[in-house]
Amino acid sequence: MVCGVRLRIGCSFDWEVTGPTPTVVHVEPRLDVGVGVVTEGWHNQPDVITTGYVDGSGNRCRRLVLPPGAVTLRYEAEVEVTNEPDPADPTAEEIPVERLPDEVLVYTLPSRYCLSDVLYDAAWERFGGTPAGWRRVQAVTDFVHGYLEFGYGSSTAVTTAVDAYESKSGVCRDFAHLAVTFCRALNIPARYCYGYLPDVGVEPKPFPMDFYAWTEVFLGGRWWTFDPRNNQRRQGRVLVGRGRDAVDVAMATTFGAPTLRELTVTAELAAAVVA
Repeated sequence: MVCGVRLRIGCSFDWEVTGPTPTVVHVEPRLDVGVGVVTEGWHNQPDVITTGYVDGSGNRCRRLVLPPGAVTLRYEAEVEVTNEPDPADPTAEEIPVERLPDEVLVYTLPSRYCLSDVLYDAAWERFGGTPAGWRRVQAVTDFVHGYLEFGYGSSTAVTTAVDAYESKSGVCRDFAHLAVTFCRALNIPARYCYGYLPDVGVEPKPFPMDFYAWTEVFLGGRWWTFDPRNNQRRQGRVLVGRGRDAVDVAMATTFGAPTLRELTVTAELAAAVVA
C-alpha cells in the first residue's frame, strides 16, 4: 500500500474594481502529477460566472470578468498526495542538446524573466568546472539558496533573474527564476513551477502562507524537482502550473487595473489517508 496525506489548499483574492475587468486566475492544481482532488469549489462574492480551460502547457486556468465594486474570489479544495519526498537520482545525467526531445528545447532558451544569455558567462564561470549532470544542477541550487537573501518586498512583478542576481535578494519566485536561468545558460533544460507547499515534515516558517515557486530540470530523460528556496526534498508539494517563467503561470492576470486589497493562501495538513 502507498501511504499519503490529505491536504486543505486554497486561496482568496479581495479586489476593489473600478470597472468590468477581464481576468484569468490560475490557482487550481494540475491533475496529471499524482494529485487526487477529493473536493474543490469556488465561492465568490458577488456570484461571478467563471469558465475553466486548460492552456497549452497543461495548466488549469479560469476566466471571468470582475464586476465593479468589492469582489472576493475564493477557491477551496481537499487533495490527496503521496507522503514521499520529491524523488531524486544523483546519477541522472545531462542529455546533449542535439539529443533532447523536441518539446524540451524551448526550456533551454532565454525568456522574459530568465535571461540566460545575459548570465551565460557568470554561469560557466561558477559551474563550468562542476561535474555535469545532477551534481551540477545541485551546485546551482546550493548557490542560489545561499546567495539570495529572502525578504518580502525585495522584488517586484517586473524583477528578472538578472535583477535578483545583482541585488542578491528576492522571494521564492526570484530563487526559482535565477536557478532556471543558470541551468539554461549551461544548456540544461529547466522550467519554472509554482503551487502550494504545506509545512509537512518540516518546521513551519515564520511567514504567512503564500504561493510557492520551484524548478524542474530535465536530466536522464525526465523532469526532476529542485527547490532553490528551501534546498530540501519536500513532502506535500501541489503543482498548480509550469512554464518558461512566471509569465506563463501568473496566479492572476487582469486586463485592467483593479486593486488587490488582500490575498490569503491555505496549504495545510487535513488528515492521513491510505491508498
